[in-house]
Amino acid sequence: MRDEPTPNYFDASLAASYDDAVSERFQPDALEAEVSFLAEQANGGRMLELGIGTGRIALPLIERGVEVAGIDLSPDMVERLRQKPGGADIDVVIGDFAVARVAGDFSLVALVFNTINNLTTQDAQVACFRNAAAHLDLGGRFVIDVGVPALRHLPPGEHLRAFGADAGYAGVEEYTDFVEQTFSSHHYHVRSDRVGVVSVPFRYVWPSELDLMAQLAGMRLVERWEDFHRSPFTGDSTRNVSVWERVV
Repeated sequence: MRDEPTPNYFDASLAASYDDAVSERFQPDALEAEVSFLAEQANGGRMLELGIGTGRIALPLIERGVEVAGIDLSPDMVERLRQKPGGADIDVVIGDFAVARVAGDFSLVALVFNTINNLTTQDAQVACFRNAAAHLDLGGRFVIDVGVPALRHLPPGEHLRAFGADAGYAGVEEYTDFVEQTFSSHHYHVRSDRVGVVSVPFRYVWPSELDLMAQLAGMRLVERWEDFHRSPFTGDSTRNVSVWERVV
C-alpha cells in the first residue's frame, strides 16, 4: 500500500551544482558504458527514465537515436534539463516516479545512480516496480542500478561510514534504522571559509529484495552485473545493475 508522497530534496541550489559533480559516474568512460548498456536494453524502442533529472543519461541516449521520456519530482532539476540542447523536446512529467504516469508504452524503463533509494519506504519501492511494469510492453525491461548495502564494512556498534573525500569535499553515510533500512547521505562542501552541508534520507535495498519486488510486479530477473561494463556480480560486489523482464 502506497504511503506519503516522496519529499523533493533536489531544490534550486542542488540542481545548480548537480552537473558539476566530480563523481566517476560523470566521467566519459563511465557514461559511455552506461549509455551503451541502456541503448542495447531499449532494443530500438522507447525508454522511460525515472528520475530523469538534468539529463545526464537521457540526452546522450537521444543522440544515439533512442526516444526518451521521463518522470522527475524536482522542477528545478528538469528546468536545468530544459536549458540544454534538445532538453526542451523531451516529454517529462513532474511527479513522484513511484506513481506518476507517462502516456504510451515503453520497451525500457530505467532507474539509475541509486535513485531507487530516494523512495524511503518499502511500500514506495514496491509501488515503483509496479509503476515501471505498468509502463512496459510485454517483454519490456526494467533496469535498476544501485549500491549493495555496505553494512559489512561498518565497525561493530558504528552507524557512520565515509564514502568519499576530495579537495573541499567529504561524504558520510549515517545508518539510522537497521530494521526499516534507512540511512542518510551527508555531503560536506568547503568553499572559501564556509562549510555547506547537504543531507538526504534514503532507504537501502538488497538485490534479493529487488527480485521479490519485481516478482510482485509481474517481472523476472534476466541479468545482474556489478556495473555497466558487465563485470560479474559476486558476493564482494559493491553495486548491482539488474535487469528484469515483464512477463505478465
